[in-house]
Amino acid sequence: MGIEGIGFDELEGVSPSFAEALYRRYRADPQSVEQDWRDYFAALESTVSGPSWARANWPLSDTDALTAGLDPTQMEPAPKPAKGGKPAPAPAAAPATSAADITAAALDSIRATILIRTYRVRGHLLAELDPLGLAHQESPEDLKPEYHGFTAADMDRPIYLGGTLGFERATVREIIDVLSRNYCGKVGLEYMHIQDVEERKFLQERMEGKDKEISFTPEGKKAILAKVIEGEQWEKFLARKYVGTKRFGLDGGESMIPALEAVLKYGGQAGVEEVVIGMAHRGRLNVLTNVMKKPYRVLFHEFGGGSANPEDVGGSGDVKYHLGTSTDRDFDGHRIHLSLAPNPSHLEAADPVVLGKARAKQTQLKDNERAKVMPILIHGDAAFAGQGIVMECFGFSGLRGYNTGGTIHFVINNQVGFTTSPQFARSSPYPSDIAKMVQAPILHVNGDDPEAVTFACKVATEFRAQFKRDVVIDMWCYRRFGHNEGDEPGFTQPQMYEAIRKHPPVSKLYAERLIAQGQVDQAWVDQTEGEFVARLEDEFEAGKSYKANKADWFEGEWAGLAAPREPITERRAAASGVTREALDKVATKLTTVPGDIVIHKTLARILDAKRSMFDSGEGFDWATAEALAFGTLLLDDFPVRLSGQDVGRGTFSQRHAVWVDQTDGHKYIPLSDLDRRFQVLDSPLSEFGVLGFEYGYAGQSPNTLVLWEAQFGDFANGAQVMIDQFIAAGESKWLRANGLVMLLPHGYEGQGPEHSSARLERYLQLCAEDNIQVANCTTPANYFHILRRQMLRKFRKPLVIMTPKSLLRHKAAVSNIDEFLGDSHFHRVLGDPSAPADADVTRLVLCSGKVFYDLAEARDAAGDTNTAILRVEQLYPFPSDALTARIASMKNVETVVWAQEEPRNNGAWGFVECQIEEVLKQAGKPGMRPVYAGRKASASTATGLMKNHAKQQAALVAEALGHEPKQ
Repeated sequence: MGIEGIGFDELEGVSPSFAEALYRRYRADPQSVEQDWRDYFAALESTVSGPSWARANWPLSDTDALTAGLDPTQMEPAPKPAKGGKPAPAPAAAPATSAADITAAALDSIRATILIRTYRVRGHLLAELDPLGLAHQESPEDLKPEYHGFTAADMDRPIYLGGTLGFERATVREIIDVLSRNYCGKVGLEYMHIQDVEERKFLQERMEGKDKEISFTPEGKKAILAKVIEGEQWEKFLARKYVGTKRFGLDGGESMIPALEAVLKYGGQAGVEEVVIGMAHRGRLNVLTNVMKKPYRVLFHEFGGGSANPEDVGGSGDVKYHLGTSTDRDFDGHRIHLSLAPNPSHLEAADPVVLGKARAKQTQLKDNERAKVMPILIHGDAAFAGQGIVMECFGFSGLRGYNTGGTIHFVINNQVGFTTSPQFARSSPYPSDIAKMVQAPILHVNGDDPEAVTFACKVATEFRAQFKRDVVIDMWCYRRFGHNEGDEPGFTQPQMYEAIRKHPPVSKLYAERLIAQGQVDQAWVDQTEGEFVARLEDEFEAGKSYKANKADWFEGEWAGLAAPREPITERRAAASGVTREALDKVATKLTTVPGDIVIHKTLARILDAKRSMFDSGEGFDWATAEALAFGTLLLDDFPVRLSGQDVGRGTFSQRHAVWVDQTDGHKYIPLSDLDRRFQVLDSPLSEFGVLGFEYGYAGQSPNTLVLWEAQFGDFANGAQVMIDQFIAAGESKWLRANGLVMLLPHGYEGQGPEHSSARLERYLQLCAEDNIQVANCTTPANYFHILRRQMLRKFRKPLVIMTPKSLLRHKAAVSNIDEFLGDSHFHRVLGDPSAPADADVTRLVLCSGKVFYDLAEARDAAGDTNTAILRVEQLYPFPSDALTARIASMKNVETVVWAQEEPRNNGAWGFVECQIEEVLKQAGKPGMRPVYAGRKASASTATGLMKNHAKQQAALVAEALGHEPKQ
């Protein structure tokens, strides 16, 4: 039995002097120390005092022992404490020196145990990680034997270990030799921050012991070298053929190629069927070809200015090192589908997208164990430490609705950012330290040792398979050519690049090592290089005539969907009305309280109100219409996933999609009871990460209604990169359609700058080329239909909805049941019930959103019979055809006004002005231009003073209607 197993496994962080002092106290009076320590010391004494210990560690000569009356082959166990805590008298045959000897032996074992644990905790600090040899690390004091009380004279004295490190007993010299090989070689493991004992034991068993060596078969070593050669020769070939062209090559980090192959191989053995990969620029072209098996000729075609997609597909395209691909590969009889997600230049922004895509794949495969789909994220060192989205993604790792069963994080540790050295780029020793927030194990490894890197990936993959948790491989390497091939790194890192210029490439170092072992000879190396380069030459020639014959964006889960056929200016309808039977089925779930839940008294009143809506067919509010949309989509076989901060209840206590028992806190989700594929997930307090996750999920699962709701609309500011680079531009850049819905509470009610505006203008500024949809609905029924329309049409576009706050309970913002039934559908433009006849209209006010109700109320109160108000419910694609038809029918209109609550430099005015002018021209009113009515331009989105808000609101309403403002 080893020291680890004797009952007290908490010596980590305990100083030798403390343990020694505590043990001496125990020897004097066992009751003076805590019970755990008493148990530990008693077990230790019992172990070290046995015959096997005595024969090895008895310090007396046989003659001296016999003179003292002792049998040197035997030693009595330590006296057990008598009742009352006092030591029992020693056996008559045992001399006084017996207890002292036990004390010395036990202290040696304690010191050795703490020394071993110190290496487990801090041995990585002495690991040989830097290929360039520039990272100098002095040996920490607590890794030296003298720190633990061992003198030079003690180095060769055997100490009882009881199986630890594979020794029954070992000298201090042997202990340190084994620990140095285990923890201070080309792999340095950080794992003692992990609380779970089984996880630590798993890693320890793979790393620790006198017989633990990194070893591969001769065939395995050849395979590793061949992949390193391919990675290196690919970069050299591109450098020769495309001189001066940016490629963000992997030069200096080629060991990543066989390492990724190892992840895929061992993942396949563990049951992985699909792998989703995300990475930035560096090494991407290498991964695309040598791991993802994208044809070399296609890359050469792209280098020559061509596109990987047919010319008639359209879109802006993107640079080569942003593109993704997918493929199938076989590893030892296991077929794995690989997909590499496209990414923008914004580092790490693709991370949550990959995780969301992986989670959606797991859902589709019913992979509840998270074993069949594995995400891999490849990072740069500076970005891994510097980009907050990395932390947000780690935060997903253990959360319901977001965890993916563990992500393999592979850090290409260049030891420098763009031009910034690590000491100026982070406040921690390693870039990987952020992973400790989720107790992920971290394997640091020297990139010049492909076997060590491959071994680290094997351990990481096995850990992920066993525990379904994140794990990090931190591969120390270097950038041979700086940030990119046109960069001059010597400006800022002269010493590093002087060392790099003298440093042999990975393939040369590893080939020499295998040649010395007799595994290969130089002829084999030369042949392997020559055959691969010859293949590249053939592919290069084939790339000159390559023609893409299809795009891959409507395959797999996207089969049956396509780009929209109707022009952007026309109505793209969907039969989104439902039957009364369907509504009633959903209504039953929404209003029936199971017998095993005690709901809040206020929720009971809300449910009473809902029952009245269904009984009368009138007064349907926003939240009920939303729930009906979700429920009827579920009946139509479309899963629904709603996530965001506090979405279960809703920011404004309006949704109540989750009911919480008031006695014990258990939860009930009515729509989930209707169909288990309804998910409502209160998300972590993140915008960037969660929105990216949901975008990835929606991209993989186009037949799921995926919605993300901001707590307040302008909180989406924190996810602007995701909005700009993915949601608005992903289809144009990468041919990746997406049906994500963003719900952004918006409206001016005097709540101040941060709780008024969802920044509608920003989304409209992004609108072009039919990329997204932007809506600002004013009725529950229209909201119901736009949600259903999102799934019922044969194409997908992101949908951004300005959702209400005060309208959630506005008496006029209600709908009748007929507006949900039959042939009803979404209206891009809505009038108002009390509008004058078209022939009587002389003033037309156009608006969008909540301000309509203020305008209509003021107009009716003034007895104005010549002003009509039209609501533009869908702002993009702009409903030009519908507006043209309505305005053309108003023959006597003299003034057209655009009214908005937002300041002039915000809101929709900047977008709609030219659109309305063109509509007026098409409606037979050339020369007429719209007039603006709203708040004046402002640096802040809204006033924080209620008095000022009310005054501004009254003024803009009067201005829009042409009335005298009230004093």
